[in-house]
Amino acid sequence: MTLWPSEIYVYSAILLLTVCSVITRAGFMLFGDYVPLSDNVRRALRYAPAAALTAIVVPDLLPWKAGLGPVFDYKLVAGVLAVLVFLRTRSAVLVIIVGMLVLWGLRWLAG
Repeated sequence: MTLWPSEIYVYSAILLLTVCSVITRAGFMLFGDYVPLSDNVRRALRYAPAAALTAIVVPDLLPWKAGLGPVFDYKLVAGVLAVLVFLRTRSAVLVIIVGMLVLWGLRWLAG
C-alpha cells in the first residue's frame, strides 16, 4: 500500500496535532508543581470558564445571518429574557427553564 503525498500530509497533520494536544494538556499535570503560576495568571484563569461559555453562546444568539444582515431570531428574545431572569433571581435552573419555555413558546406561536 502506497500513500499519496496528500495522504501523508493529512496523516502527519493529524499526528502532529495529536502530539501538540497531548503535550499542552499533560503539561500542567506533569510539570505543574515545578512551574508555579503568578497571582495575576491565577486571577486571569478564574475567568476562563466564563469566557469560553460566552464565546460559545453569544455567536448563536446574535441576530445576524451570513449574507442577510440582521434578522429577527427567537433565540435572541429568549436569551435576553433568560439574562433578565438571572439578574433578578441568580438561579441557573430558573434561567434554563425560562429561556427554554420562551423559546418554545415563540416557536409555537410562529407556527
